[in-house]
Amino acid sequence: MSGDRDPADALLDSDDPLADDATTDGGAALTGLFAPERVAVVGATDREGSVGRAVTENLIAEFDGEVVPVNPSRDEVLGLSCVGSVADADADMAVVAVPPGAVIDVVRECGESGVDNVVVLTAGFGETGAEGADREQQLRSVAEEYDLNLVGPNSLGVMSSPRGLNATFGPDAPPAGAVSFMSQSGAFVTAVVDWAKEQGVGFKDVVSLGNKAVLDETDFVRAWGDDPDTDVVVGYLESIDDGRAFVDAARETTDDTPVTVVKSGRTDAGAQAASSHTGAIAGSDRAYEAGLDAAGVLRAESVQELFDSARALAGGDVPESDGVAVVTNAGGPGVMATDAVGDAERLRLASFDDGTVERLGEALPDEANVYNPVDVIGDASVDRFREALDIALRDPDVGTVVVITAPTATLDFGELGEMIADAADEHGVPMAACLMGGGRLADARDVLRERGVPSYFDPARAVGGLESLAEYREVRGRSYPAPEPIDADRDRVREILSSVEERSDNRLGVEAMEIFDAYGIPTPEGAVVDDPAEAEQIAEGIGEEVVMKIVSPDILHKSDIGGVKVGVPVAEVADAYEDLVSRARNYQPDATILGVQVQELIDLDDGVETIVGSHTDPQFGPLVMFGLGGVFVEIMEDTTFRLAPVGCDEAAEMTEEIDAAPLLRGARGREAVDIDSVVDAVRRVSQLVADFPSIVELDVNPLVATPDGVRAVDLRLTVDPEELESQS
Repeated sequence: MSGDRDPADALLDSDDPLADDATTDGGAALTGLFAPERVAVVGATDREGSVGRAVTENLIAEFDGEVVPVNPSRDEVLGLSCVGSVADADADMAVVAVPPGAVIDVVRECGESGVDNVVVLTAGFGETGAEGADREQQLRSVAEEYDLNLVGPNSLGVMSSPRGLNATFGPDAPPAGAVSFMSQSGAFVTAVVDWAKEQGVGFKDVVSLGNKAVLDETDFVRAWGDDPDTDVVVGYLESIDDGRAFVDAARETTDDTPVTVVKSGRTDAGAQAASSHTGAIAGSDRAYEAGLDAAGVLRAESVQELFDSARALAGGDVPESDGVAVVTNAGGPGVMATDAVGDAERLRLASFDDGTVERLGEALPDEANVYNPVDVIGDASVDRFREALDIALRDPDVGTVVVITAPTATLDFGELGEMIADAADEHGVPMAACLMGGGRLADARDVLRERGVPSYFDPARAVGGLESLAEYREVRGRSYPAPEPIDADRDRVREILSSVEERSDNRLGVEAMEIFDAYGIPTPEGAVVDDPAEAEQIAEGIGEEVVMKIVSPDILHKSDIGGVKVGVPVAEVADAYEDLVSRARNYQPDATILGVQVQELIDLDDGVETIVGSHTDPQFGPLVMFGLGGVFVEIMEDTTFRLAPVGCDEAAEMTEEIDAAPLLRGARGREAVDIDSVVDAVRRVSQLVADFPSIVELDVNPLVATPDGVRAVDLRLTVDPEELESQS
């Protein structure tokens, strides 16, 4: 429940102790949070409407351990004897519901008494301002001093079905199941638990993360990855505190346990202030997109998609192929499912072999459709459905099946549910049922839920569930090799970056092109000069026509002010120098002019302008970007991102993901560019920014790709002087 107070906090009234002042690692280490033997409720009370009462009642209702109320002002609460302090409770977990000013002392007492697991429900910490933030830091320090597993503060609490544990002030406990769920919103927890009771989605563990002062999403992903009773990890996240640690933990977990999340907060107004193309495009959500992808975490776009995915993933099986068979007793929904398969990224309609078609023709009425989608027609019995299913499931191209039924008088729906589940068990092929009806189909839904076959009302949602399985199959098939080592002159780069210490700003441009040379990235011939005669001399060495650009840290978009001249003959170079400087002075009289770059002219007729860039994200660190470059890069935004550094395989994937990929591989008779040189440049830039965290933004635009290789034509980067000093 980060940020503003959640609706769940409506349980806290002005008389509640929670409202007075304010308005580790590994699965085994967190076992005590979800499977305690004895729980102390600090701040327990029997006063109606209080959080202390709600938590105590919830624990008394179903918890199979002992509940110990802690309240020095009472002898008993709800029929249970009270103790005066947590030190007297002899508990292995404490739920803290006392005023904010008292929380630190209570948590310290927990540590001194050997209570290793603490859930702080109390609000009034980092979400409330400077005073609360200071209080939260004190809480963190105490928890670290005693090595406590601490959830919260500002948490709804934790739940665990196997022990009947509901250590929250929510109104209900969830149905039991194999999904473990974390949320940064307590209100989201209460809403999902209430919804799950109707939908038949069952949970193993549930945690409301609260302000994440100690334990965060990384800890629970790691813990549930080690938990044999968790089939899938689901999360609602607003932020990820340590992106790189999360990626490492999730990669280990997703080897065996799928993780799927909804990440809210897709915009980042701060990105508008970025000075580089990459920074302007990256934004917060692009970083999360790259980070979650690197972690092997599936990202849902909505709550419905999140739990549609969880239903499918909880079954445990993944498809052996991407071919989907559709078996239906209703033609229209069959077509809808076919469209959904066509829209999916990783699925396709299975192509039945001749034997399958022949067997379906023998088994089904003449009016039936024996090609995919298979229509067993409206008068189909359960036996006809089963025969068609068995035939389709044996086809070698079928990896998953969608079974669609609409209510008819010829079907017994409880029997239908058993048949679908039996077929899934017998063939070991992932299936999704689409039961397009209401109460008449309730028996079938109940059977499928009990036997672990996901069911949906909408054919597109059923296909979406199977798409999650196909995506997870890709995740499980991944390897994460370390990027190939790069030989670079890092001392020279450090020297160039240090030049910002003598300047009035922290930006470098083409005057820092030697950075590319140090990392083996090809550049055009040329130099930055500070007088017309030297410009002419450099141009004569290059020969024929050259490109000339004004060099100024204060003028970011040189072409917008006429600060770039292309195709300048050697005889006109001196005059062009004077003109460029004059234009810059007229545009911005106080601008720092470092000189003019004289550069070899690259023929773009056979080339493609691309961009390679980097932007440092606060959570995930440096991201590397690749895309279609040139002056319209921010308008087109045909780009893709990865966490840096990347190896050859990842860099190659990036070149395939942009919409302009056909241009790189030859389109409309053009010769393909040298893709290997593009891949090499991307990985070298990614290693550069990984080696030097002081580079907070970087653009190589354009990186011109031709059939003969690549050339880095322009450079813009921003340096963090403090980070640079710490690297020295």
